[in-house]
Amino acid sequence: MAAFKIGKFSSFTQCVLLMAVLFPAEAQQTRKQRVGYISASSASEATPRTEAFRRGLRELGYTEGKNIVIEFRYAEGKFDLLPLLATELVWLKVDVIVSAGPSVTRPAQAATASIPIVMTNDSDPVGAGFVASLARPGGNVTGLTGLARELSGKRLELLKEILPKLSRAAILGISEIPGNALALQETQLAASALGVQTQHLNIRAAKDIEPAFQALRDWRADAASVLNGPPHIQRLIPAVAVKSQIPTMYFNPAIIERDGGLISYGTSLSDLDRRAAIYVDKILKGAKPADLPVEQPTKFELVINLKIAKQIGLTIPPNVLARADKVIR
Repeated sequence: MAAFKIGKFSSFTQCVLLMAVLFPAEAQQTRKQRVGYISASSASEATPRTEAFRRGLRELGYTEGKNIVIEFRYAEGKFDLLPLLATELVWLKVDVIVSAGPSVTRPAQAATASIPIVMTNDSDPVGAGFVASLARPGGNVTGLTGLARELSGKRLELLKEILPKLSRAAILGISEIPGNALALQETQLAASALGVQTQHLNIRAAKDIEPAFQALRDWRADAASVLNGPPHIQRLIPAVAVKSQIPTMYFNPAIIERDGGLISYGTSLSDLDRRAAIYVDKILKGAKPADLPVEQPTKFELVINLKIAKQIGLTIPPNVLARADKVIR
C-alpha cells in the first residue's frame, strides 16, 4: 500500500481519515441517501403533508435512519428565509430537494442547477419558468403540479348548488401568482355558463382583507371564491368572511379544518406529497429530472364545515354533503 501523510490533525480526525483510505468500499456501502424537504409553513402545519411523504417513501422500501435521511427545513411563514434554507441543503449535499410549493421551488432552483428538485404542488410550473414543458421538464426540476383546469369552474358550480339563487360571485386573490391567471379565466368562463356575474379583487396583504369584503358587501355579492396565495394571508380570510356573512369557497382543506373556513374543493395536497416520493425514488435510482414528466393531480377533496354554515345561516343541501370527503360538525 502506498504511504501517505495524515498531517497535523486530532487523533479522532486521523482515525476518520485512515478509515476512509483503508475502507473506501465499506464507507460507500453504508452511505445513506439524503433528501432535503423545504416547506414555507411551520412543522406542525406541514405535518399532514410530510407524513404523507414519509408514508410514500416507506411504501417504496425506505426506512428513515437506515437507508435514507430526510433533512426537513421550515420557514415558519418567513419567506425571506427560504433562500437560506435552500442554500443550507445545497451545502449539505443532499441528493434531492423536495419543494412544498412554488414559493419554495424558486429559491431552490436559484440555489442549485445540479441537485434534482421535486415539486409537490406547483400551480403553473411552465408559466413560472420551472420547467420547459410538463412532458419534457428539461432541467433539474420535475414533480407534480397542483393545477387542474376544471377545478376553478367546479368550485363555482358547487357554490351554485349550495346557493341556487347565486348571481354575483367575487374572486379573491393575486392574479400575478403563477396559476391564478388561468384559474381566474376558468372561473369567469364557468360563471358565464352559469349566468353569474363576477368581480375580481386582489388581496396582496393582510390589510387588504377587510376592505375587500366591505367592497363585496357594497356590491351585494352572494358568495366568494379564494384563489391560491400566501398562507399567512389566506389564514386570516375565514374570520372576515364569516363576520361578513359571505359564503366563501377555498382551495385548501387546511383552511377549513384549521382556520374556520366554510368549504373547500381542491387537489389533495397529501396525495401529491405521497406521489412526490415516487419521483424521489426514481431519481435516487438514477433517473434524470429532465426526463421525468410533470404529473397532474388525480385526487380531489371536498371538505365542508357545518359549524361555520350554521354561523352564517346557510343550509348545505344533502346531495352536496353526501359527496363531501370530510364534514366538520
